[in-house]
Amino acid sequence: MTRTFGNYIEKDENAQDYLVIVFRPSSLPLQQRWRNNGLSADFLADYVTTFFPAENDEGLHRQIEAKDAVSYIANELLENAMKFSYEPAMQPISIDLHLQQNNLRFYVSNGANPMMIESFQSYIQEMLATDPDDMYMRQLEANATEDDGQSHLGYLTMLTSYGAEVAWKFETMQADTEYVMVTTMVQLSI
Repeated sequence: MTRTFGNYIEKDENAQDYLVIVFRPSSLPLQQRWRNNGLSADFLADYVTTFFPAENDEGLHRQIEAKDAVSYIANELLENAMKFSYEPAMQPISIDLHLQQNNLRFYVSNGANPMMIESFQSYIQEMLATDPDDMYMRQLEANATEDDGQSHLGYLTMLTSYGAEVAWKFETMQADTEYVMVTTMVQLSI
């Protein structure tokens, strides 16, 4: 069964330029690779800057903005994927960065525990139905009074600070164990 939320756009495997990084749960558990998230995000950000020549002040400003946005978004997506990866599924985590004419699209996929999907989908529905700025402020207030170990600000920051569009695809899979393949798509206008 497949279910999508938001304006999910499938990957264009014929895109002119895209980069894929895959983390396999082989020698180290994915959660132990936490420090690699920032390195991988910065690598993707540096890669993107080659497509934004800094020939003048405007070009340099655009390059800096793109690098900052890609680094933040990629890091948040990888952190979520690593944190919620379902080890029994033994599925790799992948991050794809597709460069389109007017936007960048991130696709991050990971196997997830089917028992956690319902609460995640409820959060997504609330996020998609609520003004992101209002939800961001409410979440900041909630974080100040509660400590559940999760800030719930990553996706909201993508929406409010970077003007990104976020969508998800959930696919129920069956291998040795049942799991849900979650793909988060983030689209960023450039």
